[in-house]
Amino acid sequence: MANYPRVTIFSKPDCCLCDEAKTNLLAVKEDVPFVLEEVDVSQDSRLLDEYGQEIPVIFIEGRKAFKFRVDPKALKRKLARLSRG
Repeated sequence: MANYPRVTIFSKPDCCLCDEAKTNLLAVKEDVPFVLEEVDVSQDSRLLDEYGQEIPVIFIEGRKAFKFRVDPKALKRKLARLSRG
């Protein structure tokens, strides 16, 4: 089984920017495989305090890659760079 990059989105329910970011992530995932993990920061007060003002936040392999919006083309480039090593 391939070892795909891990992409994590910190989001909140009822957040239109979060929904848009998830849609973009899923669209990119159709072309470039990765493991998607969703974290609801409203369930964790520490995460909510730390990231609540910049939601959604997207991490690639634990490193912050985007906040507020996801640029699908930039995400594809970042994932491609990761897969090349």
